Amino acid sequence: MTLQARLLLLSRDDDWLQGLSRDLDRLGIRTLSAASPEAACAALADLGIEAVLVDESCEKGWPGLLEKLRAACLPRRIPAIMMRHDDDYVIPAGWDMVFTKDAHPQQISLSVEHLVRACVAEEEYDLRCLTFNNGAQGLDQLMQNQPKLSLLSIGQPDPEFLALTHALKKQDADVVAALSSYSAFDYLHDKVFDAVLLWGSDQPSEALSIASGMRRNTRLYHTPVLLRLNRAMELDLGDAYLRGVSDIGNPSAGNAEIADRLLRLARVHRRHLTIRKTLEAMRGDPQMDKGTGLFGRDLFANHLARLARGAVERQRPLSICVLKITDTPDIFRARKKKMFERALPQIGSMIARLIRAEDTAGRLSNDVFALALPATTLNSARNVAERISAVIGCTAFDSGQGRPPFVVEFDVGAAEMREGEPAGDVLMRAAAAADNRDRQAG
Repeated sequence: MTLQARLLLLSRDDDWLQGLSRDLDRLGIRTLSAASPEAACAALADLGIEAVLVDESCEKGWPGLLEKLRAACLPRRIPAIMMRHDDDYVIPAGWDMVFTKDAHPQQISLSVEHLVRACVAEEEYDLRCLTFNNGAQGLDQLMQNQPKLSLLSIGQPDPEFLALTHALKKQDADVVAALSSYSAFDYLHDKVFDAVLLWGSDQPSEALSIASGMRRNTRLYHTPVLLRLNRAMELDLGDAYLRGVSDIGNPSAGNAEIADRLLRLARVHRRHLTIRKTLEAMRGDPQMDKGTGLFGRDLFANHLARLARGAVERQRPLSICVLKITDTPDIFRARKKKMFERALPQIGSMIARLIRAEDTAGRLSNDVFALALPATTLNSARNVAERISAVIGCTAFDSGQGRPPFVVEFDVGAAEMREGEPAGDVLMRAAAAADNRDRQAG
């Protein structure tokens, strides 16, 4: 099977293309290279490219390049990233992220994953507005009514701190300073920040431990973190990004550049957070299943058909999972005592919390649930379903009258939509896979 390229690299520098392509391929981000706007637009139109990374010289040499790239892949949304070489060059508006020529491949890889999921969530928002027919505002309108960006600066006072704070405030951002990790987590506990700036000081170990601590907190997991190095030092960049740092500012980077990068991280995070909150709020729509808060059978079928059409138009994969509650002696006794029905709202709520905001969970019957996972391949979909099954399988539900609690097990099936295949057929294949697993277990 040929692996699909995910990231398009546009540059006239062959050495840069080959080096970056090799590094990203090693990290699992398959790339495709182009040397002209025409070749790039053709690739975006014909292939399911998920993101594009452009050398700064191309943006300078080809006016209107960004608009052409975005138009070529419509209705699919893609993040557009620029690789910067000239520190004095003023970056035009519209680019989702800007990296310097010293950017680490791990940094680019993590950013691509995050930005792509944000684009998928935006596409899901548009589809759900059509399914619910609620006339909701567009995301650009929602973003216009947002308060100022809120940033947290963590570290001992530095001579550059006031200058950087001034540069951020000139861009209409609020900056809060925390002088220690203790006060930092107090602030993070009490307030939502759009991005965090860590001052590396002489030893960045404390800053890295703060980033790691944020990644262990589910509420702070997606908050972007920029590590500002005050002086040249040896640092395992790959380890820093894996520990939770989103971007690293080298000592040579000026305040204007650091402010620009931090604000871009904050804006992307704010937009993604707004999308997630809006999608989660839609779960309270009157059309949802009142018992579990999931999509009901008919609403799920309606939205699934729309998801399938969207997947074809956007050249994205679509996978469906079916989770069927296994008829065990525990479940039989719980049904007889009417305790199974009382557990269903909790089961539905757990499923809703265990999926991403852009995923769709439906209740097809009393004991069958389905998941529609946009931009998700078969293997990833299986992992999602197995994880949900495992988490719920570790939960004890009340049996009443002093009886020992019962547990719920699932038979899980998954299927990925094939070319030209109707959405209903994909759902039936996933259900058949769950039934086959049930028979094998029996």
